[in-house]
Amino acid sequence: MKTLILSALLACASPAAARTLDLAVPADALTAMRKVQCSTRDGEAVVYHWSGKVFSRVEGEPDRHLFDVEGMNIRQCGTVTDALRGTGFRQVSRELMFYLDPVSHAVLQTWTNPWTGKTVDVVHVANDPVNMRAPLFPKGRDGKPFELGARIEGGRVFLPTEVPLFYTNPLGGDYQAYAGNQYHAMEIFDFTADARDLLDATRPRASVAIAWVRISPWLPWMAMSGRGGLLVFNATGGTVSGIAALPPVIREQIATRFPSYDAPPPVDDARPNETSWTYFKKKVDAAKP
Repeated sequence: MKTLILSALLACASPAAARTLDLAVPADALTAMRKVQCSTRDGEAVVYHWSGKVFSRVEGEPDRHLFDVEGMNIRQCGTVTDALRGTGFRQVSRELMFYLDPVSHAVLQTWTNPWTGKTVDVVHVANDPVNMRAPLFPKGRDGKPFELGARIEGGRVFLPTEVPLFYTNPLGGDYQAYAGNQYHAMEIFDFTADARDLLDATRPRASVAIAWVRISPWLPWMAMSGRGGLLVFNATGGTVSGIAALPPVIREQIATRFPSYDAPPPVDDARPNETSWTYFKKKVDAAKP
């Protein structure tokens, strides 16, 4: 009898079996995406960190290791409902990335361009905001169901995302359709998470690792004046427990120069997104007499 009573008590005390998200179901796939991007809890801040290197690629010469980088993004999500498309979410964020000397690993203030011989001021990444352009829903604008595009292998979920970029250069003039000078780049984000962690519907967040690659033109502050070549960024990282878990080099910059980056923007933030190029343009315009 005592054994039966003990078993009954244990059964009552045990939590209900966790529901497993089914990535073939659009609403579940969207929940998994939200756990990769942020949290299923509205307003819960999530911090990503990444660390890597930047190389030059110029035809006819060896690649050069120009910089190391340390970056962070702080974000949150909010639930959005639509009568036709269902319950979805919107993500808002702001991010920093610092260019470091590849030998000393100190944050660079100036940099001597090895191609031009000129010393230029380094403009670090301080993009606020970097928001999801439109909410995601289980049903797209075209009526098609949301698909995550992930695969499960060896107990891990792999989610690759390629983002080709081709748009009017913010630093160009009014005749780019005739003269060219479009911003042409590609960003690649490869997310990885433990399958049990990500697919457990009772857990609001998942521990996510990320690999990030960007192939892009020279940065505007490098003052390359149309010289041929491009940059290759390669970095790895993932979610961390908060601002305090970031490397000291980033925490020091947030504390002394970028205090607003210790929290994400409000979920209803309606500002246009910032990029490295629009941020640089603002700094140049502000310096004009």
